[in-house]
Amino acid sequence: MKKIFVLTGEPSGDRLASKVVSQLKSSTPDIEYLSVGGEHLKALGIKSLYDLKEVTYIGFTEVLLNIFKIKKKINETVDKIIEFKPDILFSVDSPDFTLRVAEKVKKINPNIKTIHFVAPQVWIWREHRVKKLKSFLDHVLLLFPFEKKYFDSENIQSTFTGHPLLENIEKNKIDISQIIKDNKKIISIFPGSRQSEIDILLPILIDFIIMMNHKYKDIFYVFHSTSEFNKLIQDKLMKTGFKNCGSISDEKIKSEVLKSSTFAVAKSGTISLEICNAKVPSVIIYKMNTINFLIIKMLVKVNYANIINIAANEEIIPELLQSNCNSKNIFKNVDNYFDNNQSMQNQIDKSQEIIKNFKTNKSSEIAALILTNSL
Repeated sequence: MKKIFVLTGEPSGDRLASKVVSQLKSSTPDIEYLSVGGEHLKALGIKSLYDLKEVTYIGFTEVLLNIFKIKKKINETVDKIIEFKPDILFSVDSPDFTLRVAEKVKKINPNIKTIHFVAPQVWIWREHRVKKLKSFLDHVLLLFPFEKKYFDSENIQSTFTGHPLLENIEKNKIDISQIIKDNKKIISIFPGSRQSEIDILLPILIDFIIMMNHKYKDIFYVFHSTSEFNKLIQDKLMKTGFKNCGSISDEKIKSEVLKSSTFAVAKSGTISLEICNAKVPSVIIYKMNTINFLIIKMLVKVNYANIINIAANEEIIPELLQSNCNSKNIFKNVDNYFDNNQSMQNQIDKSQEIIKNFKTNKSSEIAALILTNSL
């Protein structure tokens, strides 16, 4: 039986990997899997070596503070992969972890094919990294068409698959009337999938809701969480005494709530693509410690944080970062949009023009086929 080791480093990568593995399981059922994964791969019956939170770090300072722990985890993971003897190491996102593992695995056993999904964002920073990838990656699967030129220039085999989270898969509609009652408008809120992000953003978002509640009485706020942090967010919301807030973690319900939303406030990241795909206007927020921000500001080559804005080279979706990421600014932006419905529609129209270039509507199928052909 053929074997695939699925290597992720954070919840978003786990989710992307599960889309491809789900397709693989349908088309090629006789494959044995092992992983470093989270709840999405677990739902497919794939065992993980350990909990994802053991390797999910954010920012330079956190990595530096945990450098010895990370190195130990990398070596431990490499040993387990070599022991498993997979035909393919399928690494997904989190390049500072997954690619370090892949490089070590390839050196020890060159016969293991290394396929990486979600290319390192060399178009944002560290373009020189492409040259190094050539020595240990057999194939790179790309989310965005403009990435291909970077890998073609170094003769690295790559394929544009499109983004799995933009696939238009029709599902049975879920009734959310018991969650959102009285025909209230919905604002979907995405506070992040890491403890550090939630700790920083949740207090800001709660203050934002307080401001909104003074002016708007017909809105229900739904926090989209992971199962790991859902109770934490629910407990925090309960302490506020809000009657128009809730937190959910079920993926199908989250998808239906997002599609039914009037607006979204989201932590910068992949989720912004899903929000745009659902044709929901939004603002993007993000905040990290000052040292990390200054380091990133020195290194990045682009003017925006959000992929939609980067691709368009204009701020289609408002970005509230660092000192601008505060409750007053979030309220001001949302309030302005609510006062001008045309501005909401303009954002939707412009973002649709951008994301249509990121879609193939068979991303998971393309990625699964490449993995199958590499076995």
